[in-house]
Amino acid sequence: MPPDGVVVQVEGLRKQYQQVRAVDGIGFEINEGEIFGIVGPNGAGKTTTVECIEGLRVPDQGTIRVLGLDPIKDRVQLRQKIGIQLQEGRLPDRLKVWEAMDLFHAFRATSSGWRHLLDDLGLADKAHAHFETLSGGQKQRLFVALSLLGNPRLVFFDELSTGLDPQARRATWELVRKVRDGGKTVVLVTHSMDEAEHLCDRVAILDHGKLLALDTPDNLIKGVFPSALKVSFQLDGDAEPPLLDKLGKVETNGRAVTVYGHSHGLIVEVVSLLVSSGIRFRQLTVDRMSLEDVFLHLTGKRVRD
Repeated sequence: MPPDGVVVQVEGLRKQYQQVRAVDGIGFEINEGEIFGIVGPNGAGKTTTVECIEGLRVPDQGTIRVLGLDPIKDRVQLRQKIGIQLQEGRLPDRLKVWEAMDLFHAFRATSSGWRHLLDDLGLADKAHAHFETLSGGQKQRLFVALSLLGNPRLVFFDELSTGLDPQARRATWELVRKVRDGGKTVVLVTHSMDEAEHLCDRVAILDHGKLLALDTPDNLIKGVFPSALKVSFQLDGDAEPPLLDKLGKVETNGRAVTVYGHSHGLIVEVVSLLVSSGIRFRQLTVDRMSLEDVFLHLTGKRVRD
């Protein structure tokens, strides 16, 4: 049995499709009441991992316990305890919002209603609207509402904000937090490091089916970049790149220069050296190291590649 407070326990999970090993011996635990992120590029094994946890796919090797149940042997029982929002969610264009809620509610062995979910998720005024007339953000809220039918303890969101405009994306982030604050455990599958950094209590980074790292976003960043700072600027005119190596790691891309340092006074040191060397520069920015920078450090490539 999993330890107290652990709702998902994965050990030695492997799944292969012909010659491709989608998941390669990974293991982790998900704690009750957290937003747990599973992140990585397309093809990292994120969706396969989650589908094994949900009981939608049978693992080749390994053990999984979800809410104390085996996702395959106890599939019917488990379905009444979890909520799933699939990556490629779709409903008939002419299906009304209330009809979708009523239909999916009929699949749940529960007496709890669904109308409060439309109120909670800001869809009450869209109850009689057809699916095809909803905006991208409204469709995502509807899929969240469907996943919450039956008051599940554990909810899975797969690429929830993909394709949304910035405003709808931020609103969706607040919705995920609201679901967690309502007492549920959330598993968030995403290729967006920015989304994972802002939302997740802990993050598992996957690539090529392997678990590269697992911790809180802050700990992952601090573990790789203790100063968590980078200074970037553009060289002006014909200026030669300055000798900044003594300040930290330096990357150049044409006229663009980025300095990664371990000093809290990094920006002062960079500017002082540039000025004292008579080197003109522009567009100087200071950024905090991000979860995407951690991914680049661990894999040598950007998450979008």
